[in-house]
Amino acid sequence: MAVKNIVIVGGGTAGWMTAAALSRLSATRTVNVTLVESEAIGTVGVGEATIPHFVQFNKLLGLDEAELLSAVQGTFKLGIQFVNWGAQGASYFHPFGDYGYQFDGLSFHHIWHMMRRAGDPRPLHVFNAETMAAASRKFARIGPDHREDLPPINYAYHLDAGRYARFLRTHSEKRGVQRIEGRIADATLDGETGFVTSVTLDDGRVIEGDLFVDCSGFRGLLIEQTLKTGYEDWTHWLPCDRAVAIPSARKGPAMPYTRSTAWSAGWQWTVPLQQRNGNGHVYSSAYMDQGEALDILLANLEGEPLAEPNHLRFVTGRRKKFWNGNVVAVGLAAGFMEPLESTSIHLVATAVSKLVSILSLDAITPTQEAAFNRLTAKEYVRIRDFLILHYKVTDRTDSPFWDYCRNMDIPDTLEEKLALYRHNGHVFREEDELFTETSWIAVMMGQGMMPEKCNPLAQTFAGPGVVKEISEIERSIAYLVRTLPTHDEFVQRYCPAVPV
Repeated sequence: MAVKNIVIVGGGTAGWMTAAALSRLSATRTVNVTLVESEAIGTVGVGEATIPHFVQFNKLLGLDEAELLSAVQGTFKLGIQFVNWGAQGASYFHPFGDYGYQFDGLSFHHIWHMMRRAGDPRPLHVFNAETMAAASRKFARIGPDHREDLPPINYAYHLDAGRYARFLRTHSEKRGVQRIEGRIADATLDGETGFVTSVTLDDGRVIEGDLFVDCSGFRGLLIEQTLKTGYEDWTHWLPCDRAVAIPSARKGPAMPYTRSTAWSAGWQWTVPLQQRNGNGHVYSSAYMDQGEALDILLANLEGEPLAEPNHLRFVTGRRKKFWNGNVVAVGLAAGFMEPLESTSIHLVATAVSKLVSILSLDAITPTQEAAFNRLTAKEYVRIRDFLILHYKVTDRTDSPFWDYCRNMDIPDTLEEKLALYRHNGHVFREEDELFTETSWIAVMMGQGMMPEKCNPLAQTFAGPGVVKEISEIERSIAYLVRTLPTHDEFVQRYCPAVPV
């Protein structure tokens, strides 16, 4: 059966990202893309921080970066500052760029660790451009062709998720996507294939389709309520299951990074936009009640609250199948990973990218379904393990929550990675997993986990020549940061917010 009519169930960020990407198909084939959403159904709308892959996704959509950021009150993000995670009072930075550069294929942190053990006092972060720029609240778009002796600046965005969805809606409708206002009351299945053939709105309208993309959020209107796909619960490893979110006024310059501050039973995010901050407290209901969580959040806002708090419930995990029959789940309908490393919008982007790449408009086949499910499951597991790392590797003993996290069993896939790292500092990455070696090193070393021995290859680089070379790296980064404008100066020159 050829795919001529694609129906997206639900709007919000996931729905309109899907619509914008699928609208490109109509350039070569006659494909009707319809999005059904109801203004009466709210969206979660707390995901306001992204990672660098998101920059490329918007380029693929043909969006102008400055225009986009102006419309969504966007700022730039160089990484994430983690406070109180490894120990109370301690902090570290997870940057988007590498530490130094490789020495004949050997990662820089091995050289640094060897020199550190020999008495060199310099911390690892002085060899990373993004960390040093973030500390000075500096930013500019510096690409790899800027100067050979200076590193590029890797970045992502902070954005208003609601405004981003509206921006993509305008973009998608210009490219032929039809939006239908209405609430879905029922879905009809083909008795022979089990495929969804249509959805019925509460006013009786019937919308037929060949392929359905479920962007209905936690409800999983088609993937779960209709098809009973099932859900894999990861609460054992990621015990936070509640969040409260609230915007606040911003005081002072916007920092070019996200901040994550750990509390007694969870953590708080701070995401700076041009005209406000996004804030939230993610916590475990087994160790903290709703009132206490809200009190902690309100007591630690940098400015006055701008709205009523939004309380959320979730179960970290994923659907047992992301593509089931002719239904593909995207966004929260597919699963939930708490926003600790800003992967929520990323998972939407990669799901849509895989769908566009794998989908054949001539037919929906079991091979497409199997490939999509296999690749997406691997992606979820690898992100899951990286998130678990933050909770597991901690010296905090101040609360039952952190005692549980420190002592909990972890998946074999993560245990193996940590064991290999402990041996000689090497991080083994598999295929195209999202988080880089730098990301793993930043969190492990940032939270106090150091390798027991130096990598033996590092010893081959010992000597005054290498000391001089890494000193040049430090000086080049310091020079680059001195020459950058402040983050606020760059934003106001490049992408000032469109007046509300």
